[in-house]
Amino acid sequence: MDPSAAPPLRRLWRYAGRYRPRILLAAAFSVLNKLFDLAPPFLIGVAVDSVVGGDGSFLGRWLGLDAVGQLWLLAATTFLVWGLESVTEYLFQVQWRTLAQSLEHDLRTEAYDHVQRLDMAFFEERSSGELMSVLNDDVNQLERFLDVGANEVLQLVTTVAALGVFFFIAAPGVAWLAFLPIPAILYGSLRFQTLMAPRYARVREEVGRINSDLANDLGGIATIKSFTAEDREARRISAASHRYLEANRHAIRLSSAFVPLIRMAIVLGFMATLVWGGQLALEGAISVGIFSTLVFMTQRLLWPLTRLGQTFDLYQRAMASTRRIFRLLDAEPEMRDGPVALPSGRVRGELALHGVRFAYSTSGPVLHDLDLTFAAGRTTAIVGSTGAGKSTLVKLLLRFHDPTEGSVTLDGHDLRTLKRHELRGAIGLVSQDVYLFHGTVRDNLKVGREDATDEELRRAAAAAEALEFVEALPDGFDTVVGERGQRLSGGQRQRLSIARALVKDPPIVILDEATSAVDNETEAAIQRSLDRITAGRTTIVIAHRLSTIRNADVVHVLEHGRRVETGRHEELLERDGIYAGLWRVQTGERPAAGAVS
Repeated sequence: MDPSAAPPLRRLWRYAGRYRPRILLAAAFSVLNKLFDLAPPFLIGVAVDSVVGGDGSFLGRWLGLDAVGQLWLLAATTFLVWGLESVTEYLFQVQWRTLAQSLEHDLRTEAYDHVQRLDMAFFEERSSGELMSVLNDDVNQLERFLDVGANEVLQLVTTVAALGVFFFIAAPGVAWLAFLPIPAILYGSLRFQTLMAPRYARVREEVGRINSDLANDLGGIATIKSFTAEDREARRISAASHRYLEANRHAIRLSSAFVPLIRMAIVLGFMATLVWGGQLALEGAISVGIFSTLVFMTQRLLWPLTRLGQTFDLYQRAMASTRRIFRLLDAEPEMRDGPVALPSGRVRGELALHGVRFAYSTSGPVLHDLDLTFAAGRTTAIVGSTGAGKSTLVKLLLRFHDPTEGSVTLDGHDLRTLKRHELRGAIGLVSQDVYLFHGTVRDNLKVGREDATDEELRRAAAAAEALEFVEALPDGFDTVVGERGQRLSGGQRQRLSIARALVKDPPIVILDEATSAVDNETEAAIQRSLDRITAGRTTIVIAHRLSTIRNADVVHVLEHGRRVETGRHEELLERDGIYAGLWRVQTGERPAAGAVS
């Protein structure tokens, strides 16, 4: 059977394999607690029997105690039972809650770790808000069910089983009346569950959508403000929230009807026990004590069934969330790691594309029969207009995607045969869109090498011309940079990105338009640091400003996914082709007819 087709509860039970002893222990405490909880009404019936029957009561005949002695014994027993009930309640709450927290921790961390290892195509097709909804909201929803709902289900089953045994032993002629409403209640509960399942699935979907919208807006808050689009975005979020509200309303209307309907079935059972049992007591067929216990126990038997609605409510929400969690865990990467390990410390760094074609699943071809070589230890520049395929080329070199046709090699090894972790460990990426994590400067510099020493961090920062401004920060290397590094300027973020690549010390460096978004002074500083970075490394420069690649060993010009020119800067100018035209645009020799990205 396909694991993804299994019911979510069964999959959750299989997943929780190492927690099963703890689950059974928590279940045992829940059952014991309910048994102790049911004892007081039984003791009340025995007390009534002792008061009415005196020495001839059940306890009097069995233990030979007078009425007063029986009451003292019952009082002591009541104290013990209530004490045990309190102890087992404490124990089952601790067990279920810690179990829920442990499973929540495992699911969230495993799901996140799994998501990290999926292909980039997976993230390009999904919003971060949708993934956040699964990793946070859905996992929390499951935790709430384990915290509360599992115990309620167990205690309900215990109540029905224990009281069923008592009823059929003490008064079989009345027992069937007390249990008569139960089939109708169970049928109604199961029917309720069937009707609620799609409603809660829709609620979880709307949660994912609204999380996605909120994440998008908070991430683009500067854009919203600069375009004065606050009102428009507020209306859009309001519409998404209204859809979530409506989805919940449909679920609430149905779930709210459950308890009133079940209550009417319960009262019929209670009335039948009251009348029929009372007649038997008047006729002497059962004792007054037994009748009193039956009346109390009928209420204890049937009334908890009103909580079935809340329990099923929790259950359905949890199962809807569980399906989404396991659907995420079932997602498999299309790209697989190869078996070949890169030789440690002996990566020459020669990258090459051989007849590469590539197309995204949502668009047409991007690269066409591309043959390129990035010589080991040399600097190779890639230029071209928007849509030429430069960004796609970077993704192929990092094996974020595999080519549709052809191959990409490193030192003669097809990237598909290499372990991706080692491949990417050999490449340092300095991107135009610098991403700094919310943390300290030190944390961000250590992303590629956790064991880097403070002295290595200082050397890397100095080489990237970042040390001076880092030491001027309020807490130096311990300064928190804010989300995405928002407390730093663009140039400062870019220099930290270069320092981060230096700390990693890779044999290959890819500079993806690393100076396109900084001023001339910062560009000059970055260019000086890049000259130090590239010494002795294979360097691939994706260039926007052609002035930054004048000293490259070779320049490849791409146009619509094809290589159209190759040569050094001076050679390409002499040919007076596309590159020369781009150079004249940037140097102001003629009006700009296009732009390079």
